[in-house]
Amino acid sequence: MGRIKSLLAAGSEVKLFGVGQLSSPKLIEIIGTHAGFDGLWLDAEHGGLGIKDVELATLAANASGLDHFVRMPATDYASVMRMLEAGAGGVMVSMVRDAAEAEQAVRWSKFWPRGERGVNGANRDGKFGLTPIPEYVRQANESTFVGIQIETASAIAAVSEIAAVPDVDLLFVGPADISQVLGVPGDFENPKCLATIEGIARACADAGKPWGIVPRGLEYAERMRGWGCRMFVFGFDIHAVHAGVRASKERYAPFFGA
Repeated sequence: MGRIKSLLAAGSEVKLFGVGQLSSPKLIEIIGTHAGFDGLWLDAEHGGLGIKDVELATLAANASGLDHFVRMPATDYASVMRMLEAGAGGVMVSMVRDAAEAEQAVRWSKFWPRGERGVNGANRDGKFGLTPIPEYVRQANESTFVGIQIETASAIAAVSEIAAVPDVDLLFVGPADISQVLGVPGDFENPKCLATIEGIARACADAGKPWGIVPRGLEYAERMRGWGCRMFVFGFDIHAVHAGVRASKERYAPFFGA
């Protein structure tokens, strides 16, 4: 079982770093060298990562001791299957609307008897054909992470049913999309946003399902932790670059007219 699934199963917190806009093996190696992160959020939804990007990213992540999954756009079977065969440790599916779509995502990600994923085994996830098919199927079903994002109005309404879907490992909250759905885009502290997230947290607690979030800062993260959140995306590549550029300008402020 991958590190992300193992930590969640043990009731521990998972700390992720998001890579998408600036994905490169060297960046991932640097993240691993810093230590402290459990895995990578590889963003194929907004970062536009393709199969080759995921192959290189997961190679670097594996060498750096980082687990990983791919955040997918609203998607189809072939896209899910190909990311897994490229070496991703799992998928997180966005824009899910109800429990039936969450169940479909699980079935796309799992082999028989849980799912309907096509068997190949000749790609990276099957050690290029060296893993016997019965063992390949068993290992993949056990280790593949499946996350479901709660970010549409219908998913918010159906969150209890989605949380109850077997083999969904985690529900994930996007504060930005939640705020947009509620008509207050970007107002993350709006009482409607907080009440909605708290409702999602209660539904997950009732179902015994962990949940995660992109926090808006330390105080926000600590509040979410108090509500039972167990997965946090604490950094993104593009934000790290902005912070580094700003720090360089501040260090040499007189040269920049400050």
